[in-house]
Parts: sequence; structure tokens; C-alpha cells
Amino acid sequence: MEVGMKRTDYLSWDEYFMGIALLAGLRSKDPGTQVGACIVSQKNKILSIGYNGMPTGCSDDEMPWDRENENPLQTKYMYVCHAELNAILNNAGASLQGAKLYVSLFPCNDCAKAIIQSGIKEVIYQCDKYADMPPYIASKRMLDMAGVAYRQLPHSGRTVTLEL
Repeated sequence: MEVGMKRTDYLSWDEYFMGIALLAGLRSKDPGTQVGACIVSQKNKILSIGYNGMPTGCSDDEMPWDRENENPLQTKYMYVCHAELNAILNNAGASLQGAKLYVSLFPCNDCAKAIIQSGIKEVIYQCDKYADMPPYIASKRMLDMAGVAYRQLPHSGRTVTLEL
């Protein structure tokens, strides 16, 4: 490399923060779906991170992880805290007004409510595999009404390898 020339293959802000969201999702104990979220200020400073998991104090080993069961109390859906909500709740008190949320999976209607109420103004997501389901249709309806922008960050084809 010539002296004085900067690298040109560095990560964009979007790639960087989505990468952090994806990495956070790897902390999830959910055997089926791992979702991560990263909240960023208008000045590109990380404010909070979250992933889908059981609430603090509820043992990952004692709670159910099943997707389906005749008894809804034996499914994960009654207990799991979504990545977006965890990131909002994990925030150490900084204002989320005008912030951006990077998340690996488009937010459901419950998370959309928390996003709107917290003041987040943009959602950048990677996957929208449940787009035709009512909770996600409702989510888009609320985000649109509240003026929260959302956009999909397409896969760039880049591979980042971490050696730990």
C-alpha cells in the first residue's frame, strides 16, 4: 500500500452496525431463531445492544424453547424478550430520540410499539421473512403512522471472519 493512501475495503456504517446486531444474535439460546439488535445515535455511537432471550432471572435451562405445543405455556412465545425490546431496555439511560435500530429480523407489532415510544426514528433490518403475517403488517402500519422510517439492508455478499 502506498504511504498516505487509506484502505478502500472498510465496512460501511450500515455493514458495521448490522454486523454487531448479527453478532449479538449469536448470544441467543433460542434453537430456532437468533435475532440481534443494535441501537445507534445520530452520530453513529452505539447506545445499546440486545438479543432474543429469556428475561433476566428466568433460567434459560428451565424455560421452554418449543415453537409449538398444545399448551401455549410450554412454548417460548409466552416468555422470550425480543432483541429490539431487550436493546431498548438495556439502554443505560441515554435518550433514544432520533436513534437508528439495526436488527437482523423485521420487528413484530409489540416491538414496533416500543420502538415508536422510545423515539427511535429509523429501523434498518436484514430479513423480513414474516412480512405477510398480521403482527408484521400491523408493525409496518404503526411505523408508517408514527413516521418511523424502515429499510432493508440487502446482503452485501461480504464475509467477515472472527477468530476468537
